[in-house]
Order: sequence, then structure tokens, then C-alpha cells
Amino acid sequence: MKDKVTIYDISKKLNVSAATVSRALNNNPKISLSTRELVLKTAKEMNYKQNRLAQALKSGKSNNVGVIVPYINRSFFSSVIRGIEEELTPHGYHVIICQTHENYENEIEQINTLINTQIDGIFMSVSKTTLNTDHIEKALAEGTPLVFFDRKKEVPGVSSVIIDDFKAGYMATQQLIEQGCKRIAHLSGDLNLEIYKNRHDGYIKALEDNNLEVEPDFIIKTNSKIESGASAIEELWKLKKKPDAIFSASDYTALGAIQELKKMGLKIPKDVCVTGFSNEPFTKYMELPISTVDQTPLTMGKIAAQVFLEQMNENKKVSIEKKVVLTPELIVRGSSIRN
Repeated sequence: MKDKVTIYDISKKLNVSAATVSRALNNNPKISLSTRELVLKTAKEMNYKQNRLAQALKSGKSNNVGVIVPYINRSFFSSVIRGIEEELTPHGYHVIICQTHENYENEIEQINTLINTQIDGIFMSVSKTTLNTDHIEKALAEGTPLVFFDRKKEVPGVSSVIIDDFKAGYMATQQLIEQGCKRIAHLSGDLNLEIYKNRHDGYIKALEDNNLEVEPDFIIKTNSKIESGASAIEELWKLKKKPDAIFSASDYTALGAIQELKKMGLKIPKDVCVTGFSNEPFTKYMELPISTVDQTPLTMGKIAAQVFLEQMNENKKVSIEKKVVLTPELIVRGSSIRN
């Protein structure tokens, strides 16, 4: 295996000092333009690759950022990442993507790994099993800027970009009520996560504002999977009183609910109206398109990146804390239109 070319190889070939080569490669103004051009040309010819980690250790800036998400194969998270990349690429940043698979231990390991690679900043959407924030506070103590998006924890010094999940839950439930639905079930997601708690609270408030009874048996904790939506319908239809509408905190759970309702011979929206959450691409391509809440993930990613850039001021990390709350959009489609 051929050894990597070093600055000493270039200096030997050009008969100049290694320090001169190093300064030329880093565009030091003390080195003449002709020497810089010669060094760069020779480095290219010799296929020299600069050691990015060594550069980062020396300058304190790696031009890499980490993005930690529960899953990469969800349209929402991939769109947020795209927004971050589109905003940061023109500023010379590269994005390293990590998945936690909703595992707290994975999240700790990934944050530590990113810190050890001299990362310039971390964007993260916390896993649903994350209750302790010591690993996040450790990153802050090391001087690494953090920006939460979508899912967050209350950690002083960490900025966040989210949507108004309470308003979104309220809007979705209110639209179902306006279609004449009076017995609205909620497939809630894990209420330990602030986003699902806020969607749940918005649902409750809409019922109360319309003088509709809150039925505890109509609130089913689910995870964001098709099978979970189907299981929730089986559970609900064992009750004496049946729902006439479903507000799901996830599009995947809503899809599972619709499939199970159809198996039971029920018509949507005539017998049961259904609204999901997240505006996953499949929702608009269904035979009966699914009503849903759009979380504007591309915008969320771009704004999260802008918040990060404000913290990087001429290579000096500036401590700021911003709380950005975006307005959700309710997209009403066939699955929840009766009138």
C-alpha cells in the first residue's frame, strides 16, 4: 500500500521548508502568491490530501456539523436534513447524519462521537426514550452549539425550532368537529415527548371549547407504525360506544387505522373521519387522500441552520438561545370531509 503524501514530501520536492508548504496550503498571506500557486500545483500533482482532523484540532473549526434523528427513512426527518444542508453548504459546512432508532444509549454514543471528531455544531431531534439530558449538557460544556428541532428538551443554552403542536392538535380536532363528528378518538403517541403531549392537549382543548365530552377510553397510546394504528382500532371497537372520528398524531398510525376500518366494512369519511399528522408523501397519493398536518420540515431545517450560523461569528462561537415556533398548516383532504 502506497504511503500518503505529506507536506514533507512536497517540501523535499520543492526544496522549501515544511512550514512554508503548510502556510501556503492554508493561504497564509505571508507566503508570496507565486509560492502558494506552486505549492498548490505540486500538492495536486502528488495527490496530497490535507488531514481534516489535524486542521480542525489546529483551527478549532472542522466545518462539519452533526444531525441526530430517530430515523432517516421518514420523509419528515429527511426533509429537515435537506433544509439544513441547503442552508449550510454555501457556507462550506458538511453534514454528518446519525440515527438513534429511538434509543437513549445510541444518542449518548453519537453525541460523544461527534464531539470527539471536533464537530462545529449538533442539530438533534431527541429520541422518545431520552429522559436524562446529561449528555446534552456535556456537549454544551465542551463548547459545542446545539439546536433542537421538532423534538426538544428544556436545556438552558440550547436553541430550538419547532412547530406549534398544540395549535396543530386543536386545528385538526376542530375541523373534525365542524364536519359533525362528536365522538373523536385520539391515537396519541408517547406523551413523554413534548410534541405528542402538546398535540394531545390541543385535541382536549378543542373538545372542551365545543362542549364535547372527553372520553379517556378514546385516547390510545400508539407508536408511529401502521400496525399500531390497526391495533388501536381493534381496541376502540371493543368499546360499547364507538368513535365517529380519529385524530392520529402520526400519518403512519392513521394509515393503519384506515386499513383496519376498511377491513371492518366501515366507510371513510361517511362512518368515520380520519386525520393524520406530518404530511408524509403517501397521504396525498392514497385512493382516498388523508387529511394531515404539515410540519413544514424544509423550512424547519433551514431556520435551524440559520440559528446555528448566528452562533458562529467569525469562527468564534457565540452563546445565544432562540426559541422559534413555526405555524402548522392543516391540509384537509377526502378522509375528513363530510360536508
